[in-house]
Amino acid sequence: MPKVNEVLGSAAAIVKGMSVTFREMMQPTITDLYPDAPPEFEERYRGKHVLQRDENGLEKCVACFLCAAACPANCIYIEAAENTDAKRISGGERYAEVYNIDYSRCIFCGYCVEACPTDAITHGHGFELAGYNTSDLVMRKEDMLAPIPEGAHFPLLVPAAAPSGGGH
Repeated sequence: MPKVNEVLGSAAAIVKGMSVTFREMMQPTITDLYPDAPPEFEERYRGKHVLQRDENGLEKCVACFLCAAACPANCIYIEAAENTDAKRISGGERYAEVYNIDYSRCIFCGYCVEACPTDAITHGHGFELAGYNTSDLVMRKEDMLAPIPEGAHFPLLVPAAAPSGGGH
């Protein structure tokens, strides 16, 4: 008798599983029309990183290296440079002259976004990151920078001192 109960129990489990399958088959199919129409992402989707600018067009990144330190995949590379009075790139003393993210290593964990004290790096909704060559997956600062807001004067340049008059 135990074999009969085992067979009936197994058959009942299969019927229960198949009922879920058939129930789902009767539901309407939800299909994205990509690439004919842009996909709809949730607001919290973690896509390609974006380096943000402030309202004046200055880069928010002050090259503090906290994002690179927080990255568990070690995919962020930064080289800092000093802002000068003649040319100001960011609001701080330094700016990221080189800012690279290797997307062949990035796991899109969001730790870099959480670690940034100036909210300079965020996740955008860019998702088309595939490539045949891993060197194409290294995104540079120029690839990730947000556009300069309209009406902003960037870079902020201090006008050169006018030559003093006199002496021929």
